[in-house]
Amino acid sequence: MHQQPYAMPMYVTPPKDTTVAYLLAIFLGQFGAHNFYLGRTGCAVSQLVLWILGLATSWIGVGFILLFVVLTWWIVDLCSIPQYIREHTAMLARAWEQQQASHFGPH
Repeated sequence: MHQQPYAMPMYVTPPKDTTVAYLLAIFLGQFGAHNFYLGRTGCAVSQLVLWILGLATSWIGVGFILLFVVLTWWIVDLCSIPQYIREHTAMLARAWEQQQASHFGPH
């Protein structure tokens, strides 16, 4: 007797929430918190480092350039959060499909 494979949940990790991403971006965006949440660790670390270096060197004037870069990046991120979430959700769906293909094999 052939048993049907059990159904697995569509996402191993739940998709990211737009409201949470926007709240993190608005209140902690200069630290890259929204990018950490969205799984964009490289961008998040870059924003955090630029922010810290900008603050540390602002007393000599150079830091204001770095702070301006972070501010500009933050504004672009605010406009791009829905796209980042779509990309993250698509990546989860691809990972789920690959998991299903490797688990159940070709039919």
